[in-house]
Amino acid sequence: MNLFTTTTSSSSSKSNFNLFTSSQNINKHISKFPFIIPCKTTHLTLPPCYSQQKSSHNTKTEAVKNADVGIEEKEDSFNKDRLVVRRPVKELSDEEVGDVAGSGAGDGGVNSSGIIDATLNEFAKKMPMFEPERMESSSVEKPLTVNLDLALYKAKILTKNFRYQEAEEILEKCIDYWPEDGRPYVALGKVLSKQSKVAEARTIYAKGSQATQGENPYIWQCWAVLENKLGNIGKARELFDASTVADKGHIAAWHGWAVLELRQGNIKKARQLLAKGLKFCGGNEYIYQTLALLEAKANRYEQARNLFRQATKCNPKSCASWIAWAQMEMQQENNLAARQLFERAVQASPKNRFAWHVWGIFEANMGFIDKGKKLLKIGHAVNPRDPVLLQSLALLEYKYSTANLARKLFRRASEIDPRHQPVWIAWGWMEWKEGNLDTARELYQRALSIDSTTESAARCLQAWGVLEQRVGNLSAARRLFRSSLNINSQSYITWMTWAQLEEDQGNSVRAEEIRNLYFQQRTEVVDDVSWVMGFMDIIDPALDRIKQLLNLEKSSYKEPSEYSPGDNESTDDEASVGPYSGLYVGNDLESASGFDLDDFIRNKLNLDPDQLDVLLEKTSNPSVVRKVNYPRRRIFRPEDKTAATLA
Repeated sequence: MNLFTTTTSSSSSKSNFNLFTSSQNINKHISKFPFIIPCKTTHLTLPPCYSQQKSSHNTKTEAVKNADVGIEEKEDSFNKDRLVVRRPVKELSDEEVGDVAGSGAGDGGVNSSGIIDATLNEFAKKMPMFEPERMESSSVEKPLTVNLDLALYKAKILTKNFRYQEAEEILEKCIDYWPEDGRPYVALGKVLSKQSKVAEARTIYAKGSQATQGENPYIWQCWAVLENKLGNIGKARELFDASTVADKGHIAAWHGWAVLELRQGNIKKARQLLAKGLKFCGGNEYIYQTLALLEAKANRYEQARNLFRQATKCNPKSCASWIAWAQMEMQQENNLAARQLFERAVQASPKNRFAWHVWGIFEANMGFIDKGKKLLKIGHAVNPRDPVLLQSLALLEYKYSTANLARKLFRRASEIDPRHQPVWIAWGWMEWKEGNLDTARELYQRALSIDSTTESAARCLQAWGVLEQRVGNLSAARRLFRSSLNINSQSYITWMTWAQLEEDQGNSVRAEEIRNLYFQQRTEVVDDVSWVMGFMDIIDPALDRIKQLLNLEKSSYKEPSEYSPGDNESTDDEASVGPYSGLYVGNDLESASGFDLDDFIRNKLNLDPDQLDVLLEKTSNPSVVRKVNYPRRRIFRPEDKTAATLA
């Protein structure tokens, strides 16, 4: 629509028009073309321009009346064609838009405002904020944020009970509802890793890092742990670095990266990383605990005790620190102090399976068999899904009771976790000792069918080789020893057992060659005594590494003994406590500690000390145990989930 028009028909052909018309024709154009500025309630008109020739008063009055009539008509037509400001939430539905468009078409064609309106409608369809239906549906279906915490807790419980499929479904819904939160990605990645779904776990971690824009350090750190277990050291370093960049205060990333460098022999790099961890994160029990173990390996026990005190001061509830400290005191044969530290460990974490397990083994090795069994039963009562406690209890029952009761416990442990290799290996060792060679071979084969690349598989092959050696199958024994060393070339027991086999057959030269090969290929890391390598996990320290770290006074060269699950079936999370011939005061130790175990489990765990055997029998019902179908192959080393067994 044109705002201004020309005064004559001849001027309409010109490209430019005059804003002011001549004085002769001004009066008649005023009524036709008033200058109108559209506003909310008023219209501003341009006052007429008077020439030197004055017209009569009646003519002017009549022109003004005609102008008012023209203004009203133009206002009606302008309101019809005027664009209306669109409010997103008040947008019309598709049906209403169609009705409006139909009514507009009936008025006589499509004008410019209709074209713009249609264009805006098409644009609004692509934007969720302009679609009330989508906004209402999303606001109704999306639960409150507090439900995320409840869903994560439920998924955690399902994972603990090996109900992985249900946990995956819950976590996937959490990711759909809260894609910006990193916790569901971390939890789902761990669930997939437990099932050996490495590719899926990588995909989840990558998706989570993109969804959080790389600002979540936990996703990077968990991804780095996965790559480290798969042997991708370079990739793991990059991911640990990304985690520290995302959050310099993330202590698990600094500590995990330092442990990786320690395992690779990069002592100086590990020093720098631990120093940065202390700098950016302050005092932390895991850093102090690692430093304490390093000092203990350097035979600086007083400094180690001071660091352990710092660790327990930072977190009195750190059960791992108390257990590690107790292990060191056991090494120094301070058995009274060791027991008191075990008591502090269970008080810090009453349901910690590692504390009950290691303490029970300690008491049994010290000669208190009944107390050792009692501690293992308490641990099983609060952790009925843990196969390691049943495995150690079965070995105790076999050694001090009957093989039938031990078989019953082994069978129950294998039903709880069919993928737990040490249970099958220890069971096979017992059947071998009972003379059931075929059964022992079947159990060893079952353990190897789970995963033939782990350290547990190496120990299984070594035990099987000893079995074949005792029955005279020397060629089979040699093949089994060689296969074991292909998996773990650092196994001192396997090398010396093979050398002893050759020595017994009169091949002294071959036996000496095998011994020399061991000393030539073994890996040693040499560093100054103020900083010695120690192995710790990222969150929960691996106690078998503590055993390796502290067991220094034992001679590095000794005659090989026959296979024993207590020595060779050390599991990934706990360490077996070897027998000690140090000072032990006996019953005086009980009175000196002042710790009432029965009263503790009554108040803290709601357990009746006299009903522990009954609870053990109740859990023996096969209907209680849920069998889980796992994938047949694993292509990486299993997570540290197991504990050592008793000799």
